[in-house]
Amino acid sequence: MKGGPMDHGQVIETIAAAVKDVPGIRALFLSGSYGTGLADAYSDIDFVLVADAGATDAVAEVWRKAVAQTGEIVLWWDRTTVPVLINAITRDWTRTDVVILKPDQMGAQTQAGLKPVFDPDGLYQGLTAQAAAAGPAPRKLRYQIEEFIRILGLLHLAVGREEYINGVLGVFHLRNLLVDLLIEETAAPHRGGVLHLNRLITAEQKALMVSMPPPVAEREAMIAGHLAYAAAYLPRARVLAARREVVWPEAFEEATWAKLEETLGLSCPYGRPG
Repeated sequence: MKGGPMDHGQVIETIAAAVKDVPGIRALFLSGSYGTGLADAYSDIDFVLVADAGATDAVAEVWRKAVAQTGEIVLWWDRTTVPVLINAITRDWTRTDVVILKPDQMGAQTQAGLKPVFDPDGLYQGLTAQAAAAGPAPRKLRYQIEEFIRILGLLHLAVGREEYINGVLGVFHLRNLLVDLLIEETAAPHRGGVLHLNRLITAEQKALMVSMPPPVAEREAMIAGHLAYAAAYLPRARVLAARREVVWPEAFEEATWAKLEETLGLSCPYGRPG
């Protein structure tokens, strides 16, 4: 491509022009950060393409040719994990994702999550304005709490086997679960992708994450890391569980601390009720 890399506006215009007059292509929308008006210079460009035939090989090839007009494609994932999703990265690291749907598959989309690029048939007007507010997901929260306690309990195995590298992986899992908990606390309306944590958590929550010890593949550091995450996660999770009316896994937590005390001499680092 001549003239250097395109900016995102040019990418959107180029792709739209390339697919707009293709027979069977009904509409093109921006979704994700661009659909909600929250995009920044680091955002990928998410599209929803509506085609009469849906995500066929022919439509996928039309999309590939369109993306290729914006730059040399260096990564192309063609409907690999989700049957209607194509991911692409061009040489300048512009990331585009497209979901390809038939018109009758648009029911899960909302006007709040999309921005029309072209829509001659007015499909956008037939969409629900916005999704109903999602209620609490008690089963998911209960699973995450139990998973945290399970990984915490595996500490005695990692120490016993001197598997300090695997123990570091345990700390990473605990860290991810703490991040999930903090996001649940804020109930942010626009979650965005995994690289948008800054806008999902508060200054106090960020300070907590920054204060957590780094994972180090050494016995005492691994133990200290697990205890630090337990002290940060479990009391906050109890508060959220109570608010969401989720029954706390008392027996599981009690058995886990008993095992850690028996094998490693570790005590619960926070004040448990009762």
